Amino acid sequence: MDDPVTHLRLVRTESVGPLTYRRLLARFPMVEDALAAVPELARIGGRETPPRIASRAEAEKELAALRKMGATALFLGDQNYPPFLAETADAPPFLAVLGDVKLLSSRCLGIVGARNASANGMRMAQNLAGELAQNLTIVSGLARGIDAAAHNGALAAGRTVAVIAGGLDVAYPPEHEKLQEQITQNGAVIAEAPLGTAPMARHFPKRNRIIAGLVLGLVVIEAAPRSGSLLTARLANEAGRELFAVPGSPLDPRSQGSNDLIRQGAHLTESAADVLANLPDHPGREGLSRDPLFRHARSGLAEPPALLPVLETDAATLRQARSRIPPLLTADPVQVDELARRCQLSMAAVAAVLLELELAGRVETLSGNRVALLAAA
Repeated sequence: MDDPVTHLRLVRTESVGPLTYRRLLARFPMVEDALAAVPELARIGGRETPPRIASRAEAEKELAALRKMGATALFLGDQNYPPFLAETADAPPFLAVLGDVKLLSSRCLGIVGARNASANGMRMAQNLAGELAQNLTIVSGLARGIDAAAHNGALAAGRTVAVIAGGLDVAYPPEHEKLQEQITQNGAVIAEAPLGTAPMARHFPKRNRIIAGLVLGLVVIEAAPRSGSLLTARLANEAGRELFAVPGSPLDPRSQGSNDLIRQGAHLTESAADVLANLPDHPGREGLSRDPLFRHARSGLAEPPALLPVLETDAATLRQARSRIPPLLTADPVQVDELARRCQLSMAAVAAVLLELELAGRVETLSGNRVALLAAA
């Protein structure tokens, strides 16, 4: 890492998310040039005031605070950055880790499920995690219910990793403060958000994508339809991870989502042996595709076209792209390659304009190489 402080400034710049960060560095290989270009690109994209860029002092303060609490700062591309997570298109450009960083590069299995879990569901999560922790690192999200049971089971037999939605210094839920400390001592706690960040609803999908990216496979125990656990399953599937689900009573709404996963092809899981028999050594298998829930599954880990380096594009082509692309965007996500076809322009021109619109806060990039108009735009 040439200059961690400048990289962190870019990470903490307003409107710069994981994909935008990578697009900027694809276009401007020097991070200093990328940071300097942000205000002008945002202006071209239609923003009236420049995005807020974290000062050097702010970035230095954040890194110093992490060092003081014994945390490790990991940037995308660092030697200790989790290798499987790095292969995902929206890998976090920066992670803060308390505990054993090397665990993030071990063979990991995710276990997630309902917060309002049943007693049987929590017992299953604890027992399953306890058995599997003898061979694998168990990853979960430190939430109430299944997550907590999985962490406790893993701690009794091995190691566990907690991915949290807020800052490393914020215990959430508050009653899990002691559990978070135990995981720090006997595993690792990971946060993408800055120190002091209190978890909000919008932070949890971001946390879920990290869980999905870290693991070789994901076990779902009790998940209602439209739950965060099903979102994690979809993200894991898109990343080529193996899916497992514990069956539940058809009379219990908490089991509808996990039962659906089995119906769609997830491995029916009743014991640790069911997981170990079907867990690959490396991600990248072809994902499930028999149900609309997984229609965006990727068959590999190739770089999406929108993240390829932005080549030099002539001014006339860029003017055409800037006039043609915005009218095609709505709040409903659209594939980037579909935009290119509709515009009849090169992917380089489309990627350049989407970068400008993202920095202007007018669009957001979603999983599956899709973009959508922001509601406030």
